[in-house]
Amino acid sequence: NLGGILMKAIVYERYGSPDVLALKEVEKPVPKDNEILIRVYAASVNDWDWGLLRGKPFVNRLLFGLLKPKIKILGVDIAGQVEAIGRNIKQFQPGDEVFGDLSGCGWGGFAEYVCALENALSLKPTGITFEEAAAVPQAAVLALQGLRDKRQIQPGQKILINGAGGGAGTFAVQIAKSF
Repeated sequence: NLGGILMKAIVYERYGSPDVLALKEVEKPVPKDNEILIRVYAASVNDWDWGLLRGKPFVNRLLFGLLKPKIKILGVDIAGQVEAIGRNIKQFQPGDEVFGDLSGCGWGGFAEYVCALENALSLKPTGITFEEAAAVPQAAVLALQGLRDKRQIQPGQKILINGAGGGAGTFAVQIAKSF
């Protein structure tokens, strides 16, 4: 620690089962000019976290560290409150309630604070809790991309969603019904 402020985070330094996770004190991140510092109120665990934790499939190791993980703090789906912003941030202000997917900006959601890029976040709808918002980003976006971006669903059309019991599947059923 070089005089920085500490925070708590769930950290892992080797691939394995959840037993390799440890609650540790680490340095609190400081936002760069193009980043937002978020106080994390809720984070969800998804398949990406599970795959990176185990280092499986093997391609994860090729992308994120062959012998040990490069990403030390998992967690991509988060919800929280903006604490500070970099000078180039236009959409958000301190105090804004946000949620988003951190997979494109370094992960780190299993911590008290995380920095994110502006385009990784959206304002949290006022009618949902932080916990509900944190469960949305990856699963909902995957479902939406699969239904909207790949196909044009027409009213009255029937659609089969195989695997509707998982995160993306439960969103896919609801999104397809709305279409």
